[in-house]
Amino acid sequence: MLPQDFIAKKKYGGAHTREEIQWFINGYVSGEIPDYQVSAWLMAVWFNGMTYQETADLTYVMMHSGELVDLSDIEGIKVDKHSSGGVGDKTTFVVGPILAALGYKVAKMSGRGLGHTGGTLDKLESIPGLNVYLPMEQFKDIVRRVGIAVVGQTANLVPADGKLYALRDVTATVDSIPLIASSIMSKKLAVGTDLVSLDVKVGKGAFMKTLDDARELAKTMVELGKALGRDTIAHLTNMDQPLGVAVGNSIEVAEAIDTLKGHGPEDFTALCVGLAASTMHHLGHASSYEEAEGKVWEVIRSGKALEIFGAMIEAQGGDRKVIEDPWAVMKRAENVYEYKADRDGYIAGVDAYKVGMAVVDLGGGRVKKSDPIDHSVGIYVDGKIGDKVVKGDVLMRIHYTDEKKLEDALKRLEGVYEIVDTPVQKPPVIYEHIE
Repeated sequence: MLPQDFIAKKKYGGAHTREEIQWFINGYVSGEIPDYQVSAWLMAVWFNGMTYQETADLTYVMMHSGELVDLSDIEGIKVDKHSSGGVGDKTTFVVGPILAALGYKVAKMSGRGLGHTGGTLDKLESIPGLNVYLPMEQFKDIVRRVGIAVVGQTANLVPADGKLYALRDVTATVDSIPLIASSIMSKKLAVGTDLVSLDVKVGKGAFMKTLDDARELAKTMVELGKALGRDTIAHLTNMDQPLGVAVGNSIEVAEAIDTLKGHGPEDFTALCVGLAASTMHHLGHASSYEEAEGKVWEVIRSGKALEIFGAMIEAQGGDRKVIEDPWAVMKRAENVYEYKADRDGYIAGVDAYKVGMAVVDLGGGRVKKSDPIDHSVGIYVDGKIGDKVVKGDVLMRIHYTDEKKLEDALKRLEGVYEIVDTPVQKPPVIYEHIE
């Protein structure tokens, strides 16, 4: 088969076999099939979609395009928690230690931030000395001893996805459910955990803007996981406004630590407890969701989850004193601008996308992969949907280091709040579970 025949088959709505997909993807990874032909195929997929079998075959081929991470020599139930990305999303730093405190082994490979969503690795690197790139045996040893490790994805893990994603990003083919699902699940399935727990964000600050689209993506990923031999569950969660209060690198780590101490923001705490309890209940280690929720609160109130987070930080080279006093270890920009309400009323909306991009404007995120990160800047979003406000109330506290970057961020934040005259109900945090 010639590449143009493969492309034409999808252009005219045909379905590929696994052998055809394997030939095409392997040819791309090896350099035999050029970018321009793969770009044409991606656009054909964007327009015509893929059958479920094609999506499963693409996931399998991508998963096996590089090395697989074998965790079979680690005792216990291995869990991987994945979020589809959002603004203020630091759930890994809370849910991971909670699950480890409950006796599970959390082996997490994460990525960096690009665009309006922050990266787990960038946030962790707010802690001086912490190393997110560890040899595989050291990664596994920390999971074995501590119960959790969070590291960067190796270059040899699913290289097909790395090449395809870069191409999708510049050819306007990112927003295709078969391509999104195969991208996420190929990386999750390449790491040998027993359970993949997915947090699929929905709303203005998420990639999936509607519940219907998010539900379709979540169901596709759950089915893919099960078809390829991996227990998989998903949760649809709210990203219409920033999650929690802190949006930025160091300030999100500090908020996660506060949450592990039992006094984090209401919405963020509810999400973390809900995700952990749902995972425990699904695994059959609690007779009801309520019992699982009670056990989650036990490891928070006892300080066990916090201690495990500290142990993970120390094992990866960071200063565990950060869990006692974050600002004795990390840096936070000292300049503060107070963003105030311009009228009385009730908050009906907080544009999460604008907040995320404002943090990028401040220097706390990146537009290109090569952009440097200022870990000290960030925004505290004090005004949340449902709050009653009076003109002059502080809605956000912006920590910045550069006046010009602050100006850019303030321009970005024009219209970020929707304030109305009538009371507004607080939105749900978790919409539904899919198993």
